[in-house]
Amino acid sequence: MSKAFPTAPRMHMRSGRAFGIVASRFNQSFVQSLVDHTQAELSQLEEGAPISLVWTPGSFEIPLFVQSMAELKKFHAIIALGVILEGETAHARLIADAVTRSLLDISLAHRVPVIHEVLLVRDKIQAEERCMHAHNNRGTQAARAAAMAARQLAAIA
Repeated sequence: MSKAFPTAPRMHMRSGRAFGIVASRFNQSFVQSLVDHTQAELSQLEEGAPISLVWTPGSFEIPLFVQSMAELKKFHAIIALGVILEGETAHARLIADAVTRSLLDISLAHRVPVIHEVLLVRDKIQAEERCMHAHNNRGTQAARAAAMAARQLAAIA
């Protein structure tokens, strides 16, 4: 996996774009930090853009809520945020694989960028590195990807 941090796309003032965030309550301290960084970065990149946040019980439920948002056809990008800690069984990998495939399917079926930041990490140290620090926060990266994808898709649509 690349350690390159995407640069912030140039800001377009009052773009009229709307963004959705679907976040898991499971491992909430990590996910809350992702949400906070995502919202802060989106607010800078897309000044005044409405940002709707929906919480789910866990990561497995994220695709259902992303799909519900996509069906509304009012979001220019949807960001999925969650943290799955690997355990001693295959359960975490099964959830991560199902979520990944579902998010891709939703994005393609509804022609809306779905930014996948449902992280499968080995342990809490990895989660902290990706979620709790400003210098490499996956929420910031997700916001940048969402803003860029929404702009690019609008340009070719």
